[in-house]
Amino acid sequence: MDYRKVLLLLLVLLLIPFAIKVRGADFGQARSLFTDIKAHKVGDILTVLIYEQSRATNQVETKTAKTQKADAKGGPGIGTFSFFPSFGASWDQKSSYNGKGENIRNGSLRAKMSVTVMAVKQSGDLIIEGSRTVGVSSDKETLFLTGVVRQKDITPENTVASYLIADAEIYYNGKGVATTGSRPGFFTRVLNWIF
Repeated sequence: MDYRKVLLLLLVLLLIPFAIKVRGADFGQARSLFTDIKAHKVGDILTVLIYEQSRATNQVETKTAKTQKADAKGGPGIGTFSFFPSFGASWDQKSSYNGKGENIRNGSLRAKMSVTVMAVKQSGDLIIEGSRTVGVSSDKETLFLTGVVRQKDITPENTVASYLIADAEIYYNGKGVATTGSRPGFFTRVLNWIF
């Protein structure tokens, strides 16, 4: 076999991946031909690692104290009013109030889900959206996520942490027997609303 033919065949084999990239309209994107491509266009899939933890504490304390005192005295009457005897009166009042209130809320959510790139902004940021529903018996749990991701925050493994997503909206809802059983009954909710 001629060496020229072997060299030409090797050259063609080396150029095939480059030709596929050009045909796929990814030319000039400065991406490796041999590694997984990070999400960068509409329709691409991105994996989101959800690590959300929130804690809020609100404390209120009020103290008030009030003291009132009054004294009144009068002597015997003079002249025609001499029949009035000596008199005296005193009044003393104290009031105090000490009130405390505390509200603590904790929330934690850990999950892993894939979302789809819905649009690309002029800046190159990706608008993402996705949902994941898991059903066990008659219970369903749905996780919904939407937001904006910078391309530089996407790792080589095509993942991004949820705290790097701008304008993120994450909803976690459950429906089924377990969810219904954990809620108070109708009459209990009405009584709690009234009182």
